[in-house]
Amino acid sequence: MTIRAALFDFSGTLFRLEHPELESNGDLLRALTSPVGIADGVDPELADAWYRRDLDPDVHRWVHVRVLNDSLVPDAEAFYDQLLHPGSWVPYPDTRAALEHLRDVPVAVVSNIGWDIRTVFEHHGLTHLVDEFVLSYEEGVVKPDPKIFTTACERLGVDPRDAVMVGDSQEADGGAEAVGCSFRLVNPVPTSDRPDALVDVARTIPV
Repeated sequence: MTIRAALFDFSGTLFRLEHPELESNGDLLRALTSPVGIADGVDPELADAWYRRDLDPDVHRWVHVRVLNDSLVPDAEAFYDQLLHPGSWVPYPDTRAALEHLRDVPVAVVSNIGWDIRTVFEHHGLTHLVDEFVLSYEEGVVKPDPKIFTTACERLGVDPRDAVMVGDSQEADGGAEAVGCSFRLVNPVPTSDRPDALVDVARTIPV
């Protein structure tokens, strides 16, 4: 089967949020980057806002600042702004190589996110390797809802059965299988611990 388009998740797949304070606080990092559901340790009273955080930038900011405050992070507002800064997001060592390997097929980044990650790709000089950004807060739908995957495929001009989704969450990104996409799973470990998983996946995609 020939693949005519590739969809990639953002956080934990192409890039990873890496910050000294987060690296020393694994529970907080998991809370901030959990693709679906509400992470352990997050106040249950925040559940509704947490589930809506990737649909509304204002809710995203409010609930993240609240979680940071609850975690006793000093100056939570400023820390939140740091987390959205492009420099806080580190590409995996093989992100560029994997995207370049797939340059002959259209590529979309499909992300549950409450802010514009295009700035991250611009900062790292990767924007030209992505054809479409399909972001939950712009689309009004989050993975694993099938609509976000069909939207991405429509914009790339391909049938979902001819596309592959690459992501770090079986629950969220694996939802692409419901519309006919194939799926490849990668591990959202620190960038230093995953030097070539994306390239290995890209090389298994028959384009």
